[in-house]
Amino acid sequence: MGINGRHWALAAAPLALALLAATGCESTPGARANTPGARANPTAAPSTPVARVCAKPAAGPAKAPVGAVTVDPTVVGDLAAKTKSSPPNTTFWLRPGKHRLDPDRYAQVIPKEGNRYLGAPGAVLDGGKKNQYAFGGTARNVTIRYLTVQRFVAPQDEGVVNHDSADGWAIEHATIQHNSGAGLMAGARQKVRANCLRENGQYGMNAYKATGRISGLVVEGNEIVGNNTGDWERRRKGCGCTGGIKFWAVNGADVRGNWVHDNRGTGLWADTNNNDFRIEKNVLEDNDGAALIYETSYNAVIRNNTIRRNNWVEGRREADRGDTFPFATVYLSESGGEPRIRARTNKIEIYRNALENNWSGITLWENADRFCNSPANTSSGDCTLLVKDTDRCAKPAIATAPLYADCRWKTQRVDIHDNRFVLDKSVVKCTVKCDRMAVLANYGTYPNWSPYQGERVAEAITNEQHNRWHDNVYLGPWKFVAQDQSRVLDFGQWQGTPYQQDAGSTLDTRAGG
Repeated sequence: MGINGRHWALAAAPLALALLAATGCESTPGARANTPGARANPTAAPSTPVARVCAKPAAGPAKAPVGAVTVDPTVVGDLAAKTKSSPPNTTFWLRPGKHRLDPDRYAQVIPKEGNRYLGAPGAVLDGGKKNQYAFGGTARNVTIRYLTVQRFVAPQDEGVVNHDSADGWAIEHATIQHNSGAGLMAGARQKVRANCLRENGQYGMNAYKATGRISGLVVEGNEIVGNNTGDWERRRKGCGCTGGIKFWAVNGADVRGNWVHDNRGTGLWADTNNNDFRIEKNVLEDNDGAALIYETSYNAVIRNNTIRRNNWVEGRREADRGDTFPFATVYLSESGGEPRIRARTNKIEIYRNALENNWSGITLWENADRFCNSPANTSSGDCTLLVKDTDRCAKPAIATAPLYADCRWKTQRVDIHDNRFVLDKSVVKCTVKCDRMAVLANYGTYPNWSPYQGERVAEAITNEQHNRWHDNVYLGPWKFVAQDQSRVLDFGQWQGTPYQQDAGSTLDTRAGG
């Protein structure tokens, strides 16, 4: 959707993470095969641990490490001053207590390369609702561990920790909470592990870099909860500027083992020219909006996640307004596999996930009017990763190869298999519009020079772009939407000609609840 606002529908050594095991969704017996030769139980629910970080954060060192500079919480501005007067690669140990910066709104810690900041048990860096930023600057390879950072007031789209998106930072076992804007930003090769990102005003993390791309991002074992307390989508309708985490133009990310829950809006949202994501072994639950949006992006593996009770607020709201669009809990918008863009996969593969009692399932969508250089492209100024010069996507060249294909973000090469979809409408408390799986596009109309007018894109996403469901288990009264939102199909129609989806899958309408 882009940084300026959108409408969403149209290799380090591993740490010992503080994870407590919890059961995932339980299997529901009694699925029966509706397709000859289908496997009786092609997939089971993943057993996914829950990263319960916020309730019991890991404690930092009780004594200063050898050679560390001790920071005194009774001296206002001590952390920033000692950072300034110390050389690079210094370790700082923050004593227990509430540490404060100078009261100027722009006062912040500017680390030097290789600095390490370790919080003792009970060490808190508090912005007092006056300071905008906690840690900024462009120094590389900074480490922050065991520290609580809270009550900073970053502006919209800006972040409190790593404000300037410097590269190589490691933020581990920290609690970043009750801030405005984003709890933290991201740079290349950043490691975000075993943190509590809680109740920040806009994002838990905003993975955005103004210059250059973010690569090699690791987000592992974090609890990401209650973010977007400022309710930005309501304040700026269609801004596309919220989420537990928002990713922008990230080339290579591993997002694994996180507990993403109870965020206002979307849980995880990758938006605009992201590529090469692995999203695995997460628990995504009770988010007001979709659990996961992957938008105008490429090449991802989404596997072994537990996804439950998402999208109840936003899905129900749109249904109550009479909107028939299949708002789903996993939403792919103009995103697909592209072999010409280097990644660990050349498709989007969604498999071995357990989705239970969400508002609808998976929607594959492509806006016929959204392409590079179109006024309808809400990622304004951005072009696909296949075309460097936006101005090339114009009449008459866009009507012929290669630009006809390359000027579009296409929902293509999506492989959805071996997942378990459970729906009990009495749990979701719905009667209609919460039960859909979909692949569709709109009728192209705009602009008048667009070569994608009419049904071309709808026919392509449905029949020609290698989007395929197969070998899934459906428990509950599922329906299916193909080509446009008026075509609501039963399981037999979905499996039959011309759609031929979900070969090898099973459906038991009575087993969801």
